[in-house]
Amino acid sequence: MATFDYIVVGAGSSGAALASRLTEGGVHKVLLLEAGTRGSSYFWSRVPVGVSKMIDLPAVNWCFSSEPDEGSGGRRIEVPRGKMLGGSSSINGMVYIRGQAQDYDHWAQLGNRGWSWQDVLPVFKRMENYDGGSDELRGRGGPLRVTDTPRHKIPLLETMIEAANRIGLPFNPDLNGATQEGIGMSQVTIAKGRRQSTAYCYLDPARSRPNLTVETGALAESLVLDGKRCVGVRYSANGRKCEAAASREVIVCSGSINSPKLLELSGIGQGDRLRSLGITPVHELKGVGENLRDHYSPRVKFAITAPNATFNDNARGWRLAREALKYALWGEGFLATTSVPIRMYFRTRPGLETPDATVSILPFLYERVGPSWLGMGRRIAKRRGITMNINVLRSESIGSIHARSADPAEPPAIRFNFLSAKHDRDGLLAAIRKGRELMATSPLKEITGEEIAPGAHLQTDDELIEWVRNNAETTYHPVGTCKMGNDPMAVVDPELRVHGIAGLRVADASIMPTLTSGNTNAPCIMIGEKCAAMVLAAASQPHNAAA
Repeated sequence: MATFDYIVVGAGSSGAALASRLTEGGVHKVLLLEAGTRGSSYFWSRVPVGVSKMIDLPAVNWCFSSEPDEGSGGRRIEVPRGKMLGGSSSINGMVYIRGQAQDYDHWAQLGNRGWSWQDVLPVFKRMENYDGGSDELRGRGGPLRVTDTPRHKIPLLETMIEAANRIGLPFNPDLNGATQEGIGMSQVTIAKGRRQSTAYCYLDPARSRPNLTVETGALAESLVLDGKRCVGVRYSANGRKCEAAASREVIVCSGSINSPKLLELSGIGQGDRLRSLGITPVHELKGVGENLRDHYSPRVKFAITAPNATFNDNARGWRLAREALKYALWGEGFLATTSVPIRMYFRTRPGLETPDATVSILPFLYERVGPSWLGMGRRIAKRRGITMNINVLRSESIGSIHARSADPAEPPAIRFNFLSAKHDRDGLLAAIRKGRELMATSPLKEITGEEIAPGAHLQTDDELIEWVRNNAETTYHPVGTCKMGNDPMAVVDPELRVHGIAGLRVADASIMPTLTSGNTNAPCIMIGEKCAAMVLAAASQPHNAAA
């Protein structure tokens, strides 16, 4: 059994950043375990448009789904999660949103000292390499390349910006700047036509370090506990049962779905629930698997009448061949961009200090296809139109994720409990109507055709909520299932140490007490970076035993 200073379980957005930082000085020996087998050279992960291929592809995606419940009209909702080096940063839409200062100040107000906006801003700056914005707020020399989606290459978006101005939403040149409010171009983890995943930006430069061991195809089965101390990890790899020891700490970075499951498989969680699964309880922590939140998002769709205005016009026939040539020669065009190039943030009611809802706009309609040798997938539809992903920013509907059995290979049960909070229902109604208002405003209304979904015939609150219940999806931002805090339902403390278990931390989206105002990939990378700093600080203390 090999021994390392640190074992990091999961090489996703947080884990890849964490492992890279822990090994920078050449002092600490680190084992990084990843269940997936693909790396940053995987073709569809390199090409930004490849997200449409990977979102349903089991080779690189856990392809989870939720349990049917009332909030989803009895449907199972897809929950894609990256299963490769870089995790979800390798398969996501590449949108880079840090969230509002208010998000992190709220975490601090909940008792998480060291997590206010002023605390995390230096971490964001350290990880960023971005040319725009102010030096006060943006990073210049970090490993993660962040760029702006080009504004003027899609004329339809200029029309949207003008219409948004007329309904009181000015153009915001930096949605990660001093304010989030307004309409603005998406900032993305794309540079020179290539996805900037944490596998590419953090792990690839670190792979040659002799103190970093990366093992892929390694499914963590349980943590090794010596009383109330974590001393290693049991995992399976290539049909072998393996065990590795950690002389200092194990850091679980398996994400909001798999991190609580791994704790439960190791006997950490709700005692009665564990016993019912045949798992011997080792440590009672009632919050494991609770506090699940995500952005519930109806897809509102409109036809567009202007020719050559959407991606639907450029993704077929000779135009698609032209786009492929542009990408091959210059790393530009439709294949090199995010699917969500523009978004607007706004307040749904008077009295709010900051935006509480967003409309993210895809300048195309898409449809599901498959099965094929690639599995299920999605492609640009023939019909010309746009898709609006609509959601409230800080959802208050709370669900759970728990292991179904003691079998590590069995996916956990995901229960979102969407629409259970009135705050979410009211916010979604206001946001849907804001999207409709935008499309009915000149000069956009002159090229807007029919409302395809939900349809103009649905107008009342009850009609719209029923449509949301039966049609909405998530925006793939699950958080909170190992939440940080000091209350009875907290799983980790502000240093990300699991309450009551020495030598064990969790560092990924599961530790977020509440949702951030936007996509969660940037905050996850920040969490990995911040955890690395805390671990290294602890290691520098004399006689430290990773308590």
